[in-house]
Amino acid sequence: MKTIHTLSAMKVGESATIQAFHVDTGFQYRLNGLGLRIGKTFELIRRAPFNGPLHLRIGSTELMLRKQDAQMIEVLM
Repeated sequence: MKTIHTLSAMKVGESATIQAFHVDTGFQYRLNGLGLRIGKTFELIRRAPFNGPLHLRIGSTELMLRKQDAQMIEVLM
């Protein structure tokens, strides 16, 4: 059974689908430009040490996202 969590709660190697953003409109446009859109599936590749950024792969694109920003994104795992 799939459940909704925040992106920051994911473990390395897991894949999930974006369900919702809880960020301001400008930041959501920026995330959309990077490929993070509602309905898109991505994989968490790596977590940087000391509460550092999360390394994501969406298709052939890889990006880093701050943990505090990842806490504002709901995903379906």
